[in-house]
Amino acid sequence: MKSAETFWDKAAARYAKSPIRDEASYQKKLAITREYFQPDWSVLEFGCGTGGTAILHSPYVRDILATDISKNMLEIAQTKAADAGIGNIRFQQGTLDSLPLAPGSFDAVLGLNILHLLEDPDAAIGRVSSLLKPGGIFVANTVLAADMKLHWRLLIPLMQALGFAPHVSRFDRDELFAMLARAGFDIDHEWQPDSLSVFIVARKRA
Repeated sequence: MKSAETFWDKAAARYAKSPIRDEASYQKKLAITREYFQPDWSVLEFGCGTGGTAILHSPYVRDILATDISKNMLEIAQTKAADAGIGNIRFQQGTLDSLPLAPGSFDAVLGLNILHLLEDPDAAIGRVSSLLKPGGIFVANTVLAADMKLHWRLLIPLMQALGFAPHVSRFDRDELFAMLARAGFDIDHEWQPDSLSVFIVARKRA
C-alpha cells in the first residue's frame, strides 16, 4: 500500500493538470449517475483523486465522503472544493480496508477508474457491498486490462519496475461481472464507451 501511496503522491500535481481524455463520455457518465441520485443520499467515493467528480456531484446529494490513498491528491481536492464553495464533501485519506466505515451506511458508492488499480478488486467489491444499504448502488468505471493488446501487457510490468506505472489488475468484462454477482449485485446499467473500459451501475440486492 505504501508504494501505491508514494506513486500517487508523486503523480498528484501532474494528474491535477491533465485534461479529461473524452469529455463527452465523462459527461454521459455524470448524467447517468445523477439519474439515480436522491437529494437525501449519503455517497462514498473511493479513489477520488483530486476531487473533480465529487465536486460536480455534490449539489445532487446530501453529503459525500471522498477518500483517496494519496495525501497530495486530497490536498488539491480540498482546495478545489473550498474555492468552489462546496460544503457537503468530507475528504479523508485511506482505503476501503483502512477506514472505519460503518456497514450499510451509504446509499451509493462510486469507484471510478480505480478497480483495475487495486491488488484485490474482488475483495474491494465485497467491501463496497457491505457498506451499501440494501438497494444501494455501486457506480464503477474501470479499464478491462485483460483485453489490452499484447504489447501493452508486456510493457506495463517494465514501466512498473521503473516507477512509471501503478499496479494493474487484469480482468475482463465477464470476470468483473462475476465479482459483482458474488458480492450480491445485479447490473442495472452497462455501457462500454470503448473496447477497453466499461461503466456500470450495479444495485445491491435487497
